[in-house]
Amino acid sequence: MRRILLLDDEKNVLAALTRSIKQLYATSELVIESFSDAKPAIERIAMVDFDFVVSDYHMPGMNGIDFLRIVKELRPDTIRLMLSASADFRTVMEAVNEAEVFRYIPKPWISEELKEIIEVATHHRTQIIEDKRLAEQRREQLNPVSPEEREIRLLEDIEPGITKVNWEPDGSIKID
Repeated sequence: MRRILLLDDEKNVLAALTRSIKQLYATSELVIESFSDAKPAIERIAMVDFDFVVSDYHMPGMNGIDFLRIVKELRPDTIRLMLSASADFRTVMEAVNEAEVFRYIPKPWISEELKEIIEVATHHRTQIIEDKRLAEQRREQLNPVSPEEREIRLLEDIEPGITKVNWEPDGSIKID
């Protein structure tokens, strides 16, 4: 199953983009979450791992580059795509250099181009995950991990921070 987060301050653009993407996937293989404000989108990304994040560039409060830079920090393996009506070379370069945007999607998009971008991004995301799996497998071959450590890593993958405990000086657990 693929998870995609869409961010655009224009709700009609979100609806059109959602429809366009759903035409590319079987509905059972896809979860799309749409946001018109960056703050709740960031909160959601902190909780859930997405395969792709598509963000508009021009938005009130926070531009798409700043948003995608935060996505990169929170979820470095998430593929970041920029959506914009602006074809300004400086904007595109800033997106690529600062937020490591994988592809730029022009507004209005052409369905065939969007399909190609999503297919290439899907392949890229699959390759990233496979490379990480192989690297972890190789690390385990070189330095075997105990069953306890493997379980801790699994728990951390599912729920980051769950195995970290904040202790008070008196030995009690500090709850934030």
